[in-house]
Amino acid sequence: MAFIISILAAAVVYAVSILYATIGEIFSQRAGVMNLGLEGIMLMGAVSGYITVVHTHSLALSMLVVIIVGLLLGLLYSFLTVTLKANQIVCGLAILTFGMGLSGFLGKSVSGVSANLKFESYPLPVLSKIPILGDVFFNQDLLVYIMYLIIPLSIFYIYRTKYGMRLRALGENPAALDVEGINVFALRYAYVIFGCIMTTISGAYLSLAYTNFWSEGMTGGRGWIAAALVTFASWKPRAAVWGALLFGGISIIGTNLQIYLPVIPSQFFSMFPYLATIIVLILASGKFKNSKKHTEEPASLCIPYEREGR
Repeated sequence: MAFIISILAAAVVYAVSILYATIGEIFSQRAGVMNLGLEGIMLMGAVSGYITVVHTHSLALSMLVVIIVGLLLGLLYSFLTVTLKANQIVCGLAILTFGMGLSGFLGKSVSGVSANLKFESYPLPVLSKIPILGDVFFNQDLLVYIMYLIIPLSIFYIYRTKYGMRLRALGENPAALDVEGINVFALRYAYVIFGCIMTTISGAYLSLAYTNFWSEGMTGGRGWIAAALVTFASWKPRAAVWGALLFGGISIIGTNLQIYLPVIPSQFFSMFPYLATIIVLILASGKFKNSKKHTEEPASLCIPYEREGR
């Protein structure tokens, strides 16, 4: 039983490492802007957070820097895709390449350097004493607990508030908002920046909580999994949680199988979550669905808004 509990707890941690980016990208895509640069943005969050904690020994200051980095990357991406109306796919790949290259360059100074500081697990009083559930969900670190709050707040915001209604309209029919006097461009800027900040936090989670070091390319494709998870979850935060737990479970099981089956190359098990991503994308592509079934995909996704085109 202890072994199963440890696997489930590790799956929760893995899920959180991609959920920040996934939920941020759900907001961005519901606003009509797709960002395929999540991997590079996560790496920038991981390296900026780790460099800061090495030199300041402050987790709070590190997270502030991570948020600022996300804000700046969000401003850059918004300027390219919202203001200049550049192709979102191309811009996303450009941000990906930029983030991977710059993070590798900046990270050379702290590669192999131990910060001796990270977000440690903290058992919540009372809740951590619940059998099984306590060890799995309530003996985690601060960023996991914050995600427990973000999930219901995201669901409530999107489906139960007037701002959430505007967000959905922003991705479906931005001209309707413009007619009502709502600044479409400012809203898209806000949600893209929010998405980038959430993505840098995902990256920082890897270097400041999931592990306690920096290595080049340490995200290991998690940014792509997060991007795929948005589609898999049909742009719904609730479904994204289950998808992240699924990917987390598959990854942790693959890691543990390496211990019991050492004769099989570790690379075979490492590909499990990415193989699952491919299968999920195939199943979610629509070819296996009724073509008449309603899709949650925003109608204006990847389409720059032209006021003159109303």
